[in-house]
Amino acid sequence: MLVHKIDEVKSKIREWKKEGLKIGLVPTMGALHAGHASLIKKAVETCDKVVVSVFVNPIQFCPGEDYAEYPRTLDEDVKLAEGIGADLVFAPSPDEMYGKGQRLSNDTLAYIVPPFFYVDKLCGKSRVGHFDGVCTVVGKLFNITQADCAFFGQKDAQQLVIIKKFVKDLNFNVEIIPCPIVREESGLALSSRNKYLTEDGKKEALVLSKILNNIKACYDKGITDVNALKETAFSFLTEKHDMEYLEFVDKDDLEDKTTADDNTLVLIACRVEGVRLIDNIILGK
Repeated sequence: MLVHKIDEVKSKIREWKKEGLKIGLVPTMGALHAGHASLIKKAVETCDKVVVSVFVNPIQFCPGEDYAEYPRTLDEDVKLAEGIGADLVFAPSPDEMYGKGQRLSNDTLAYIVPPFFYVDKLCGKSRVGHFDGVCTVVGKLFNITQADCAFFGQKDAQQLVIIKKFVKDLNFNVEIIPCPIVREESGLALSSRNKYLTEDGKKEALVLSKILNNIKACYDKGITDVNALKETAFSFLTEKHDMEYLEFVDKDDLEDKTTADDNTLVLIACRVEGVRLIDNIILGK
């Protein structure tokens, strides 16, 4: 069932709540792929009713980013979600989510603003305000759907930690369920932005997973010095790779690590053919 209005979602949620049903939410920006499918499948297995949101959220895009160009494939998204077992696809407009004619900035719109410590690093350094927009729309979706569980992919690891943080601190009554990264057979982490890459670009993009897997192999051999582990990355990089960051942090609170351990999350961001890609690995797994 595809709906576009908040009131339609709330009406359906009230019916389900009266029946005592467990509701799962899978928030997405659409252009659904096998990674999203894995989240929806997990939600269907875990909950009685599943809502998939499809909303390209304007307030999480920074100036110069690809909001206008971001892939929009609603018809295909609805077929995929319903084919897996989703009960409702919620695809609102920006006016529906934020109010008609509303200025989409925190000058006039109330935002959920996560702690500076969690956002002033990794993707947050180059995407100032991005996580404010993410937390705001996710918080709204939690309130609209009254979800008991919400499902997020581990690929967006910083986002996952930040969402867990605001849910805990602001006492949202929803369980956050992380789901593993889904990869192509080549090892490339699935992303809606992979559609921007040529076939050659996809091959070059494998540098992200190659670097992470090599770091994990070195760690498994006993190397724990973070600087030494970072050095191993440079042999994989060429002029076709514009690496933004390679960082080692605690997987639970994003505290920087100087010595790697099983709780260490290694995150990488790199541009290939001008496309910004991210990936990560937990060393203890």
